Amino acid sequence: MKNVIISCSVVIALLASCSPSTDKKVDKTDSLRTKADTITISASEKNITADSELPSDFSDLIPIDVLDSKSNNVYEKYGIEFSGNCYSCDLASLSITKSKIIWTNICDENDTFEINNLSFSNEGNKTIIKTSERTYTLAKIDKAPVYELIIEGEKLELKNKRISKYFTIKKALPLFKEHDCGDFEG
Repeated sequence: MKNVIISCSVVIALLASCSPSTDKKVDKTDSLRTKADTITISASEKNITADSELPSDFSDLIPIDVLDSKSNNVYEKYGIEFSGNCYSCDLASLSITKSKIIWTNICDENDTFEINNLSFSNEGNKTIIKTSERTYTLAKIDKAPVYELIIEGEKLELKNKRISKYFTIKKALPLFKEHDCGDFEG
């Protein structure tokens, strides 16, 4: 009888040592690794998303021009172009959102031209916006909000909307040197 009890105890001990609890420990370790990998991937995905965000400043860009190329003061170097705002009234303001580009005549907000289906990416101080016909590059060229626009691809011809080479945000416009339109109604 003693031998039967000892044999049963040995068999139970062997079965207990082969229990799936060891496997569960391995699974927990694997699941911790999987969670860490998921967290790492999610964090890197967030960085990519943050890098590819369109700057909010681009929703309302106003055309400016070089007024005094020798000036070291950015607010005197760039300013509101006289002829486009006062005389011919043909400059285009620019609004860029995640889904479209809108060119608007500076003197007539109802005179617009929209471009849809675009993609964008950021490379340092440049934002590159691509459409099927063109590539638009907006580069911040100074600490002040001054952007240079470069358009590559098919020529963009807009009626009553001349495209400036330089833009600034609407909030910063009062800081730039202004020309008084005088007798013109611009």
